[in-house]
Amino acid sequence: MSEGIRIGVVGCDVIKREIEKVIGDDPSVVHKEYLEYGLHVDPAKLKFTVLDKVNALEGKVDAVFLGYGICQSLKGITEQLRVPTVMLDVDDCIGAVLTPQGYAEEKRQCTGTWFNTPGWAEVGIDGACKELHLDSAADMGYDPMYFMKMLFEGYSRCLFIDTNIGDRDQWEERSKDFARRLDLRHESRGCSLDLMEKTFQRTKELARSIKDRSGRAVG
Repeated sequence: MSEGIRIGVVGCDVIKREIEKVIGDDPSVVHKEYLEYGLHVDPAKLKFTVLDKVNALEGKVDAVFLGYGICQSLKGITEQLRVPTVMLDVDDCIGAVLTPQGYAEEKRQCTGTWFNTPGWAEVGIDGACKELHLDSAADMGYDPMYFMKMLFEGYSRCLFIDTNIGDRDQWEERSKDFARRLDLRHESRGCSLDLMEKTFQRTKELARSIKDRSGRAVG
């Protein structure tokens, strides 16, 4: 039962599969929208877009599940939104699946680690070029891989994170290809979506409380 609450979901496309697994077919979700993965490369644009997309849901949903971490520019954004919103309380999408503690531990084990979830494995080298602001090199007649290899001299490991959304072999192979092309050793590990699940549940609780207050006010 949806209990009459209406949840909106606005998230990053790179973790769309993980969010979809968490929300499943929950009937309280009445709106879903996933934004292009590279928006965080331009922090000001990311913030403006999130504000615009969430505020557009005013009056249409009771609360929003924001599938973003801080991502350089979203700290405190829930206080600036016109729709009650719960966001992932982490630095970025890697922290969302590893937890901040797991993220920190992997960085401690190997500072020079590139993290590949299925979403990041899918966007691959092109996604990394965009992440590192190298996507314009080709437009100027340069091979982005030349600069990629220079920038990746400080990296030694590519870590694939299986988020249990299916097709592990496919995503892991893409991650291994990424590592091969940049001469990185490749490792793999699992994770839990508990943090995302708890965030979604908190969103539903917020929507219920708003619905309850609204009902009492009308009564």
